[in-house]
Amino acid sequence: MVKKNIFSILVALIIMYLSLANSHTFDKIPLVNIPNFDKVVHFIMYFGLMSVIILENRKTIKNTYHLFLTGLIPIFYGILMEILQATLTLTRTGSVYDALANSVGVLASILLWLWIKPVKKEIIR
Repeated sequence: MVKKNIFSILVALIIMYLSLANSHTFDKIPLVNIPNFDKVVHFIMYFGLMSVIILENRKTIKNTYHLFLTGLIPIFYGILMEILQATLTLTRTGSVYDALANSVGVLASILLWLWIKPVKKEIIR
């Protein structure tokens, strides 16, 4: 199971580091000066995580129900990261809006897969 999902685990570990590292770690990184830009970053991280999960498990995900059920894993992981930010770190805060951005990223990845999968089958024919 671990070997089959090594990239998903690596992406999840990177997200964990980015979520729990001291906020001063990122002071030297020039960020776009757009209000709430961090929500876009959250969306992209969890879109990427779900996309990697889908790609690594595309042969075992049998139907749409199973795909959405699989999507609960990164959604709950994102909620857990926000709780850990609020409880374990001194320079970070958890946010319901960040958890929402995470969840929207997961759902966008699922919807994109549901759109691409039939298109891919049609092209192959």
